[in-house]
Amino acid sequence: MVLKLYFDFLSQPSRALYILLKTCDIPFEPHILKIALGEHQTEEYEKINPFARLPAIEHDGFKLIESVGIARYLCREFKVPDHWYSASSIQQAKIDEYLEWQHLNTRLYCSRYFTSIVVYAMIRQRAPPPEKEKHFRKDVINCLDTIENVWLKDNRAFIVGDKVSIADIFAACEIEQLRMTEIDPRIGRPKMTAWLDRVATETAPHYALAHRGIDDVATKLKGRQPHTCNFGDIFS
Repeated sequence: MVLKLYFDFLSQPSRALYILLKTCDIPFEPHILKIALGEHQTEEYEKINPFARLPAIEHDGFKLIESVGIARYLCREFKVPDHWYSASSIQQAKIDEYLEWQHLNTRLYCSRYFTSIVVYAMIRQRAPPPEKEKHFRKDVINCLDTIENVWLKDNRAFIVGDKVSIADIFAACEIEQLRMTEIDPRIGRPKMTAWLDRVATETAPHYALAHRGIDDVATKLKGRQPHTCNFGDIFS
């Protein structure tokens, strides 16, 4: 049975699924669709995902398009270490607790900030309104502080217990998206800093590889205002 992953490393949940697959040694056929080039908006891909979003999988003809649902499916269908998505009802519920929370928190705020302050600014060639930037920034800071003080309280090693889970890679990939903005989530957050390092170490070398493109964009943007940059030059 062939497993196909449709993804782009620019997409946070795409990176999370790639890291999970590679770390758990699940064989798959990679299909990279460049978001910056609109390769996810073709009629052919819409047969896989009618919403034209990434990531998605096709497993021997079975198609699935929501990243968290995909991660749960992969953990059920393939032999992966139990800590990723535990068979224990209580441990699984704790992993799900974060994954449900993140939709209107980590995922929403980090993604919205990056998209509005970086991507839309480049496309429109003008800086976002200061009040919008201030509001979106406040939401991100509050979210990061909540992760530092609630989800990582008591200096726990990972979001759920002492082993890495799918909750950690989804959270980390959303937070790492901020590398391409001026917000550094590590500053003033020692628990988050140590946790991000642990997630990267536990999933090495795949974590670093998945984020290589993010690092490249961050380097291109360093010291520059996004609205003064050319979208094609930055995301090429």
